[in-house]
Parts: sequence; structure tokens; C-alpha cells
Amino acid sequence: MAREAGVSQTTVSYVLNNVPHQKISAATRQRILTAVEKLGYRPSVAARTLRTGRSDTVLLLLADMPLGHTAIELIERLTQVLQRHGLNVVTRIDDESSDGSLWADLVPRTVVVLAPVSSERRERMESAGIQVINAWRREPGETGHDALGRSQNRVGRLQAHHLVSAGHRRIGYAAPLDTRLSAFHELRSQGVEDVCAELGLEQPVVRAVEADAGAAAAAVRAWRSEGVTGVCAFNDEMAFALLAGMRGEGWTAPVDLAVIGVDDIPVARFAEPPLTTVDQHMETVAGELAQAVLRPRDSLADIHRLRGESATVVVRSSA
Repeated sequence: MAREAGVSQTTVSYVLNNVPHQKISAATRQRILTAVEKLGYRPSVAARTLRTGRSDTVLLLLADMPLGHTAIELIERLTQVLQRHGLNVVTRIDDESSDGSLWADLVPRTVVVLAPVSSERRERMESAGIQVINAWRREPGETGHDALGRSQNRVGRLQAHHLVSAGHRRIGYAAPLDTRLSAFHELRSQGVEDVCAELGLEQPVVRAVEADAGAAAAAVRAWRSEGVTGVCAFNDEMAFALLAGMRGEGWTAPVDLAVIGVDDIPVARFAEPPLTTVDQHMETVAGELAQAVLRPRDSLADIHRLRGESATVVVRSSA
């Protein structure tokens, strides 16, 4: 590139890295930029990392599942916090077959795992000197932070405790049909099951419900015939479907069936009736993850304990 532009390699480096206080003419800068475009040059992250001895990239690995409002909020907030500290976040839907080359090419300083990445793959990253923050659920027998598993289990527990505190003794659980969400709904429904077991109640009646008013109405009819008086929905969208199905049958929440969702998405307050739900406080979760990235000596579990719980029930009319 220096030969193409007719300048020294040092001058090219000054221009491409925007080094201040260099007396380089506008014409020379333009020749270098023209050479960059002509040769299709792209800066090498790996080369820069080798040169400087550090990386400013954080790789965020996400599970292969639909990204709802809460997941998008988490990504946005985490990206904003880390950018303020001079770090660049690269977000990737995890692919077992290709992520090895991705992190090897990027040479990130940190990989934040929000996907089912095996312990062997994480060990390969760590052996390359990469900080790995495992926020996903642990595998059997594996040690780690397990922040996501604990938080999602707590979501289900909060839903169940709220319904029980309102007098419900027979509880249903509305699970999604999309199998890509099974890891999340299993954790949440397990929290509901745990509360029922601890309080001596029957186990929740679990049904997979399509996000359709007719299918939701059929599920509501079945729950009511089994004596269920309150339902924990996997998320707010599922809760909306249940409320729509009930309206089609001439029923209302919470008189005929109490419904509680998860996520407190912006339109939850405008449901009919306004939806009781669980706010996961993504700003707090993003802050915890950012602190774990910025303070490698502190474990994510330690930071989580210091900041307190990151989910609360938002009580409205539906439950």
C-alpha cells in the first residue's frame, strides 16, 4: 500500500490510525485513502492486537433463538456501557460449527457466553488467553457462574410466589411451542415447580400454547376444567395471547383466570386488563456483565451478590 501511494509505511500508519499532530498534507492523505480503496485494504484486528499487546473487542455469543424485546435491550445496554470504556462489542448468534474460527480471528479480550457453549470450547478460548464470562446455565458437574440459569429460575419463582400470595393453589404454566426457547422455559417452569413443591401444592399443569387467540382459548378452557385459577406465561407475548383467548370466551382476568407474564415489555401496561409481569431489569443485568468484563478478577457471581436481585414483579390488574 505504501508503494501504491508513493509514501513510507510510517506515513500510511499515521493516516490509517488517525495519529494526531502529524504534518501530512491533504493530498498525501487522499493518495493513501485512494490506495486503500483500490487495494481493498481492511485493517487486521489480529495484527493490531499483536502489535499493541491488547484487544478492545468483546465477543457476545447468543443462543440460536428468537430475540425478543428483553434480549435486544440487554445487547444494546451492554454495548453502550462497554463502548463508553473504549471496547467494541461484536454480537454473534452461536454456531457450533464456525465460532472457533470467529474467536480465533477476532482475538477478543473477552467472550461473554449467552449460549450453550461446551466446557471444552470455553477451555480452548481460555487457553488462548481470552477471558470467558459464562452467563449461560452450567452443564452437569461443571463449575461456573451460571448467572442466566439462576436468574431465569428466579423469574419462575417470582411468578409462582405472586400467584400463591394472591390465593391461587392450582397453577398452570404456558410454555412456547418454539423448541429453540426450551432452555429458557425449562428454567422458568422449574422455578414454578420448585415453589409448588416447597409449599406442598400440586405441580403446575404445563401446556405448550401457540401465540394464537383460538389456541390460547382452548388452553384456558382445559386449565379451567382442571381447577387451575392462575397461569404463569413464558413471556408477555404468551400472556397477551391468553388474555385474547379469554376475551373470545367472554372471560376476564383475574376473575376467571389470573395471568402473569415475563419481561414487562412497553405495551404490557396497555393490555386489557393491564398485564402483571416480571421485570428482569436488563440495565442491571447489563451492568453486571459489563463489570465482569471490566473487572476480570471479580467473578460474575460476586458482582451479582453485591448488586442484589435483578428481577421484580410489576403488579397490574391481570393477576
